[in-house]
Amino acid sequence: MHQLEGVTPGQQNRALGASTFAFTVCFAVWTIFSIIGVKIKQDLGLSDTEFGILVATPVLTGSLSRIFLGIWTDQFGGRRVFTIVMLLTSIAVFLLSTVSTYPMFLLAALGVGLAGGSFAVGIAYTSKWYDKEHQGTALGIFGMGNVGAAVTNFGAPFLLVAVGWEQTAQIYSIILFITAVSFFLFTKEDPATVARKAKGEKPRGALMQLEPLKNIQVWRFSLYYFFVFGAFVALALWLPRYYVGVYGLDIKMAGMLAAAYALPGSIFRALGGWMSDRFGARSVMYWTFTACVAICFFLSYPATDYVVQGIEGPIAFNITISLPIFVTLTILLGFFMSLGKAAVYKHIPVYYPDHVGSVGGLVGMIGGLGGFVLPICFGIMNDVIGVWTSCFMLLFALVGCALIWMHYAIKRMEARLLGEREVPELPEMEGMKPHINPAGQTAAATPPVGAAPSSATPA
Repeated sequence: MHQLEGVTPGQQNRALGASTFAFTVCFAVWTIFSIIGVKIKQDLGLSDTEFGILVATPVLTGSLSRIFLGIWTDQFGGRRVFTIVMLLTSIAVFLLSTVSTYPMFLLAALGVGLAGGSFAVGIAYTSKWYDKEHQGTALGIFGMGNVGAAVTNFGAPFLLVAVGWEQTAQIYSIILFITAVSFFLFTKEDPATVARKAKGEKPRGALMQLEPLKNIQVWRFSLYYFFVFGAFVALALWLPRYYVGVYGLDIKMAGMLAAAYALPGSIFRALGGWMSDRFGARSVMYWTFTACVAICFFLSYPATDYVVQGIEGPIAFNITISLPIFVTLTILLGFFMSLGKAAVYKHIPVYYPDHVGSVGGLVGMIGGLGGFVLPICFGIMNDVIGVWTSCFMLLFALVGCALIWMHYAIKRMEARLLGEREVPELPEMEGMKPHINPAGQTAAATPPVGAAPSSATPA
């Protein structure tokens, strides 16, 4: 990529480190209601449905804002847009501490949610510092900023107990403001934006940026992210409440166990990026969805009492997932979600190198909407069905649909590739043998399930 000429590893590392740290802080702010929302629920006497709407409202803003923030990043540069987003969010978080009614909490939560939009900014900004062979790893490292959810779930309960939820919000606001100023002072604009300005070129218009969104492939990627990211955010918000309601834990212990889920769901995203570079993004997606189907099946099984007729009379027994087993399964779920999050975003620079902001923004928006819709669904299902594990039943159905759609889309793409002569140079395509089609011409062999061909019509 010509715009990377003269870019040093030190500059790349600084940009990656600064954007990852900033995203971590933003993500911690974005999920603040997972902890302070429990206290607000108690103070206002909210139902589970109302609580679900409250914790999900910031996710709505963070999701819807991603597509236009991604476009603006492509147009004006990530350094400027990232800083503005953090400054505006810090103001909203501070104002949160001044409200006292449920409608005002929802309004303030919309402003807090702008922190979630920083993901689309950071993805576009970070990807422009690296060539395609290293983008998967770089974006995986950036995505480790999801660890902000674990920071909030672990640290915010202690702040909540020590100083109250209002002061907790104010502390978060100050930290975010300092991060915004530091990011602007210690980073540079990405090389693509610098090269465009040096040539006097105007940025592409919004309609041109949105052109790839007509491809159904983009929406398929969005469904993947709806689960691996949206469900991750939803559970990070919901698990403290789940632990309190199901296992009778206090908020500090519930927060720490929820952090145990969120931590691997964040830090192993870098591993997922490396694995996507090494083995292929679709191979990683197969591993992710298969494992998540199995885990969600076991987590969805409710505590059940059985009575069977034995030889000497009725035999009663109970099947319940104990707390240690539940924690272990959620940690595994978070781990595989982290691999999937990185794999989804490995696809985007390969297929749409000139539209990372817009496509990444749409995929991030749909994924983020999962974090908005799912907690509300969790609350409604609790109130209507009355079964705690109903949230995992929903996730089981969701990931099952994603796995089926991905599999059949790949099969269709393999059939189209039978007549092609060329395939892109991706790791998962290596070692393929030539295939002789019925016309007697040599063509590329069917790629393995991990392949991500860019020359074929998107499936």
